[in-house]
Amino acid sequence: MSPETQRHRLHDVWLQLPFLAWLIVLWMLLWNQFTLLSFVTGLVVAVFVTRVFRLPTIELSGRVNLWYGALFVVQFLFAVLRGAIAVSVQVFDFRRQPGAAIIAVPLKYADDLIMTHVSVTSSLIPGSLVVETDRDRRVLYLHIIGVRTRADADAQRDGILRWEKRIVRALGSPAQYRALKADERAGADERAGADERAGGGR
Repeated sequence: MSPETQRHRLHDVWLQLPFLAWLIVLWMLLWNQFTLLSFVTGLVVAVFVTRVFRLPTIELSGRVNLWYGALFVVQFLFAVLRGAIAVSVQVFDFRRQPGAAIIAVPLKYADDLIMTHVSVTSSLIPGSLVVETDRDRRVLYLHIIGVRTRADADAQRDGILRWEKRIVRALGSPAQYRALKADERAGADERAGADERAGGGR
């Protein structure tokens, strides 16, 4: 084997390491076990999946913000706990049905990776599940429990879009992050202008 071939293979393995780690984490979350045994079995499954099914090598964004990443983890764990409590309350509320709906959520900044992260995050939070994705249009379709009105559906859609923004802040590409910050500045300027107009009208 030539040195060039060896370097190419090592490069491919290096690029696949984050995906192997993510598959292991998903495996441990699936079984709700964070033990050495679940880690080892998750590693075996991840290697098997990536080797047998030959997943394409995908370049990462090259940007990871540790602060926003840690904040995302805390927010995600809180959302899981809150979702579990909300679903339990709805199930045991015999006075009325919890209500459910399938809503479409058009993502704004997502590429394939961000779309995948948003899908997995949304599906792991109790009460929501991604049932279909439109990759070309970057649209997620989710089954949501606890939706009775259009306002409820809009609130759920806004919640998914907030998760997209959190993921972009944590590990989106520089271009995605710049687009997000530009939209946030434009929104802040628009709100400031509306406040000034409201103040001048008094």
